[in-house]
Amino acid sequence: MQLLTLPPSPALATSIRATAQVFEDPKSQALLAHLQQVAPSEASVLIIGETGTGKELVARHIHNLSARRNRPFVAVNCGAFSESLVEAELFGHEKGAFTGALSAKAGWFEEADGGTLFLDEIGDLPMAIQVKLLRVLQEREVVRLGSRKSIPIDVRVLAATNVQLEKAINAGHFREDLYYRLDVVSLELSPLRERPGDILPLTRHFIEAYSQRLGYGNISISKEAEHKLKSYSWPGNIRELENVIHHTLLICRNGVIEQGDLRLSHMRIERADDNQPSHDDSTEALLERAFQKLFEEQAGALHEKVEDALLRAAYRFSHYNQVHTANLLGLSRNVTRTRLIKIGELAVNKRRPAAAPNERTLQLSI
Repeated sequence: MQLLTLPPSPALATSIRATAQVFEDPKSQALLAHLQQVAPSEASVLIIGETGTGKELVARHIHNLSARRNRPFVAVNCGAFSESLVEAELFGHEKGAFTGALSAKAGWFEEADGGTLFLDEIGDLPMAIQVKLLRVLQEREVVRLGSRKSIPIDVRVLAATNVQLEKAINAGHFREDLYYRLDVVSLELSPLRERPGDILPLTRHFIEAYSQRLGYGNISISKEAEHKLKSYSWPGNIRELENVIHHTLLICRNGVIEQGDLRLSHMRIERADDNQPSHDDSTEALLERAFQKLFEEQAGALHEKVEDALLRAAYRFSHYNQVHTANLLGLSRNVTRTRLIKIGELAVNKRRPAAAPNERTLQLSI
């Protein structure tokens, strides 16, 4: 059996990039229609979606629809650099700015001057760099590391993330002012499993592209193989689909992709941000979900509100018995009494009237 390998061309080591025009699913078509409206503007755009869903494809599509289409499009993965290097990469550095800086170098903002800078995984930027990025976006100028000279720039910034930045803000990992600066236009890109209409168009695109690179003739795909592709959940999204098609072309015979040629992963990937309800009903999990809802509502004075609500609930659960309430919460009776008075559950120097027998029986039955 002959082993087929890729030709040793460096160009073939790169991914075959699809284009947003390949998308045919109704969700994707609605997104593309929206892009037609926002792309001609100079507004910053925040693209949200899982890894591999095509965020860079959307960013390139925005660039190609804008007046900057003939100027540079620079894509930068913010998570690819260490904290010590990311500043020099983004904003540039002068000779001698740090050990190993043997010459001056322009940063990505300068490289993208006149065009579009795509900052992928923006949520991975360290807080200190977020402050400097905010200033660059506000002032439209950069200062290289090791220099005091401001360099004017003309760049449209598109950013992408696979995390909910609102949650990162609440956790203290992302600056709120930077979020609002980037979130002029927000686009949410659905995962491939929620865009089944894109699976076969992307499949045909990758078959054609890799067939040309491998020097193959026309390659077709059977109906059974198509059904298998459409039935799969694609946890790795478009990137996984590309790799599956690449591998399949290497092993398929007679120019037809059959169902058995498809190597699909059976690995289950748990996603922390999935909208599926959690099945963890432990006390800690229930509390965490309740607190998360409060955090998302951005209610003020949360500590006091939660403490008061806890005290009221414990007092009523204990049938208005101060001793039982104190024991339940692990507080002294005096502290419990003082707090009950403060929140209006207990009148000063007055006993709560005893419940009538019928009322008590009804209360216990509930």
